[in-house]
Amino acid sequence: MTLEQLIDFLRSDPDFSNNIISWKEIPAREAVFGEFPPQLKEVLKEALRQKGIKKLYSHQVEAFNAIEAGKNVVLVTPTASGKTLAYNLPVLNNVLENRESRAIYLFPTKALSQDQFKELHDLITLSEADIKTYTFDGDTPVTARKAIRRAGHIVITNPDMLHQGILPHHTIWVKLFENLKYVVIDEIHHYRGVFGSHLGNLIRRLKRVARFYGSDPQFICCSATIANPAELAEKIVEEPIQLIDENGAPSGKKHFILYNPPVINKELGIRRSVITEISRLASHLLSAKVQFIVFARSRVRVEILTKYIKETAKKMHISTEKVSGYRGGYLPLERRSIENGLKKGDILAVVSTNALELGIDIGQLDVSILAGYPGTIASAWQQAGRAGRRTNTSLTILVASSSPLNQYIMENPHYFFDKSPESGIVDPNNLLILMSHMKCAAFEIPFADNEVFGIQASSEVLEYLVENNVLRHTDGKYYWMSEIFPAEEVSLRSASPDNVVIIDKTHGDRVIGEIDLFGAPMLVHQEAIYMHESRQYHVDELDWNRKKAYVRAVSVDYYTDAITKTNIKVLTVDEEKALSQMLLQYGEVNVSTVTTGYKKIKLFSHENVGAGKVYLPEIEMSTSSVWLELKPAFLEQLQIPSAQLGGALQAVANALRNIAPLFIMCDPGDIRSVPMTRAPFSQHPTIYLYDNYPGGVGLSMKIMSYPYPIFQGALDQITSCACEQGCPSCVGPVLEVGEQGKRLAIELLREINQTLQQK
Repeated sequence: MTLEQLIDFLRSDPDFSNNIISWKEIPAREAVFGEFPPQLKEVLKEALRQKGIKKLYSHQVEAFNAIEAGKNVVLVTPTASGKTLAYNLPVLNNVLENRESRAIYLFPTKALSQDQFKELHDLITLSEADIKTYTFDGDTPVTARKAIRRAGHIVITNPDMLHQGILPHHTIWVKLFENLKYVVIDEIHHYRGVFGSHLGNLIRRLKRVARFYGSDPQFICCSATIANPAELAEKIVEEPIQLIDENGAPSGKKHFILYNPPVINKELGIRRSVITEISRLASHLLSAKVQFIVFARSRVRVEILTKYIKETAKKMHISTEKVSGYRGGYLPLERRSIENGLKKGDILAVVSTNALELGIDIGQLDVSILAGYPGTIASAWQQAGRAGRRTNTSLTILVASSSPLNQYIMENPHYFFDKSPESGIVDPNNLLILMSHMKCAAFEIPFADNEVFGIQASSEVLEYLVENNVLRHTDGKYYWMSEIFPAEEVSLRSASPDNVVIIDKTHGDRVIGEIDLFGAPMLVHQEAIYMHESRQYHVDELDWNRKKAYVRAVSVDYYTDAITKTNIKVLTVDEEKALSQMLLQYGEVNVSTVTTGYKKIKLFSHENVGAGKVYLPEIEMSTSSVWLELKPAFLEQLQIPSAQLGGALQAVANALRNIAPLFIMCDPGDIRSVPMTRAPFSQHPTIYLYDNYPGGVGLSMKIMSYPYPIFQGALDQITSCACEQGCPSCVGPVLEVGEQGKRLAIELLREINQTLQQK
């Protein structure tokens, strides 16, 4: 069965077509070409001809000309539109003109670095040019590092390696920094929130070191389609940027389906599960022999779906080796093997987290399935772009879950298809992140008096570090004086630099994966079932002090889901808005989270079949938050009984937490909500919404500035939901919010919205 035949089958199959909310057909697009620029070296033109490229796409020509003119650029075109060639050509052309010229390529992951190295090396080989290009990351042999530092024209690396392996040791990278002409930042849309805020400071340090050696690099950025690519790039590199976004690449016909599983319990608003629906879809795709990818929202869901699809393949007498999982925590060789299997066609189906969302070359897939809305429109289109990467027809199916965010998209498909993708939000001046990088910068080169690093108040931060015996001020300069190597203490991707290593003790000690410190209490607590490549492991011990989890292989019919408890303490109030009988405030809070227990969930049926307790220390985090305090008179007016107040607040908090990401344009995991019937800070009922990152990254401030759309969106979602008393698609299940939770949440939000509108 061809893909076109499969699409016709799905269109005519009532079990599938009756649940289609929207079927968007995006027509094929013809290429817009431009001639090779006259200043492009003949050896590069000949190399392109050998690759079958006789003309460039229009955006590649525009990018080449802008870069040749000395401008910083951000190139924004869809997946597989030839962005890589757009920056490789001007960089190689410059090195051929000036043998001393150097460039740094930054990719967000090691896998993407390795992938892009192959493409660049292929072009250099065809041109027969003497241009040395190397990948420099944690896997680079020590013996090769000296040659890279001395002779590398193009150094391909990632932000983590630049942070810990290059900038702190700039004195042995003199050749690179004296001649640094270009810095390429690929997938810049990926640098949102905390990661992007770290990158902004990393670029400040890079430019500072480059200035020390007398160079002033030009920045070339590439991005998927987001609403503010130029603004995001300018915030990260702090230089004027020219936007290039007229795409000249061709594309095949694309089918994009929004699919809402049928309701199986109207009273509770429960739909057939995403996992069940995708398992059913997988049987059609496997029988049609079309290659497909499933994107899942979490590591656990990746493993469960991989197991289910393997079971489906087994029933169809298809080798389970043709189905694979892919996520962070797999070892590098494992991931490379899966990527090669996809390219060669040995693997028919892969279930992945967003780890494969980025531009790693995994060949030409036919179908992309999204197991739930991925959190941002930009991510959804990136994941859709992994299918039909050239000019063939492709199919993408977004299978909605029962969550309010997913159901809002299903109720408002125009929001998804018509709205410009989200903005990237970064805050390089977040004080915790900034201070961390100022320590690293002081280690690299002493700060001079009155030197500005990001903010005008840099001297105050430096004086604070002097008072705490981190820096020493002598002869107009601030010198690093601690014995600690600062870059090792700063993780760019998470609040904690530590990982927990997972050790399989089934047949001797064998490392099978790793997990960040904040995720460990939820996924590898004692008695947890940890899943890896669909195999199950029982966690015998989590050694918190040594950061090791010891597991053994088991075969059980359930998985575990952690239960966590959160407490909030207000540290400062930085801003407030007095509303009628309410108070909206913003400030710094301390959030303490602890995993207290777990549930056992039966595979396939998803029944709760048991529970257990977990004894682990609390993890504390200072962050920014916005909170709404309700005065007693407000509640008296609504006549909400005190016995039902907790459920009503929980219902509103659930709705706000799930809808807010659409309006502040962030990942659902970036924002959290906690309701309190009697908050310790004010002794009044309060709902907190806080940034799920140390120090905050500006998300709760955005809610503080524009609260009404979020509260109105929450109300719209609850009132449009068909359930009677509350369900996972609006305020949460009845057992969590109470029988009156939905009704009271509607009353509360109507009154809150009226007050906000008046302001």
